[in-house]
Amino acid sequence: MLGYLRADGRKGIRNIVLVTYLVECAHHVAREIVNQSGTDDVHLIGFQGCYPNEYSLKLMEQLCTHPNIAGVLNVSLGCEGFNREQLTKTIEDSQRPVETLVIQKSGGTRTTIEAGLEKVKELRAIAAQAPVVAMETSELVIGTICGGSDGTSGIGANPAVGHCFDTLIEQGAACIFEETGELIGCEQIMAERAITPELGEEIMKSVEKAENYYTQMGYGSFAPGNAEGGLTTQEEKSMGAYAKSGSSKIHGLIKPGDIPQQGGLYLMDVVPDDTPIFGFPNIADSAEIMEMVASGAHITLFTTGRGSVVGSAISPVIKICANPETYKNLTEDMDINAGKVITGDATIAQVGDEIFELVKDLASGKQSKSEALGHQESIITYKRFDAIGPSCLPTIR
Repeated sequence: MLGYLRADGRKGIRNIVLVTYLVECAHHVAREIVNQSGTDDVHLIGFQGCYPNEYSLKLMEQLCTHPNIAGVLNVSLGCEGFNREQLTKTIEDSQRPVETLVIQKSGGTRTTIEAGLEKVKELRAIAAQAPVVAMETSELVIGTICGGSDGTSGIGANPAVGHCFDTLIEQGAACIFEETGELIGCEQIMAERAITPELGEEIMKSVEKAENYYTQMGYGSFAPGNAEGGLTTQEEKSMGAYAKSGSSKIHGLIKPGDIPQQGGLYLMDVVPDDTPIFGFPNIADSAEIMEMVASGAHITLFTTGRGSVVGSAISPVIKICANPETYKNLTEDMDINAGKVITGDATIAQVGDEIFELVKDLASGKQSKSEALGHQESIITYKRFDAIGPSCLPTIR
């Protein structure tokens, strides 16, 4: 594998110029700059809100300095509450080129788009000079989420991802699974897999927090479509989701935007701290994928039974379909047919190995199905988190 070497020593598997909008009022202008650039290596992300929020700033900082990013153009309306000066400084400190356009000072929609296209052209020229170096599997960060789960997800796709995770971790990669709201009932077995008792206690607390949070919201992480797909209880869904974690020891508990500093298996706690303020913690699969990417994920493994067509800005998504009927119906969007486990045409290990090989292919430049189809979804919401403590990231191995 080859990677794009960044100043902090991390390596990217893509060489993307990122255009951001810092409030919804700047979204159209930023999107037009991306669309009119006429290339698929210019991506769009943004934050819609006008009120400042530390979580959204942290995610934007981590996304703009992700190893797949070569340079950034920020598009601001001019009066929003987002801290664009802090974001610009963070990008500059990462030694990436960054430009900012303020619509209220740039003459409006048309002139800002024209200026943005010139800035993107300059940023792409700089990006083309990024050094390309050898990259090892141990330098990869791989995330996983599930969406549109049904009764087949926990039997085929999720354990196959777990097998892939075990292989990646054996070769030194960092792997991230989530989310604690869909792991209720699995906290004890996860705590027993923690590399220290203190980390195990933190895992127990994180799942208890998720249970309390969803209780206060009055609605668990269980959609009507899950039931229509054959899942009968929250516990059944949890055990299926848990299978994505494989069998490796759990090396850390992180929150969105925290980046694993070494290889191993990490649980991401996506449920906000304190009492519910901003609503549900996982409003859509794309928001969870963005949190994986903000924690450094080069690729996200997305398992499904009922089907999904989503992809992601910045980092590619591999979609793994557990239901053979869904795979047949959505073949154009699915990368891996884990339905072969259901029909008896492949073992979990064989599908897991197939996912592992595709991870390496994508890291070598091959496009995933969603990339080839132009999917670049992204959502950043309002949340609030406390910093993790030292027990969450033990230094022993």
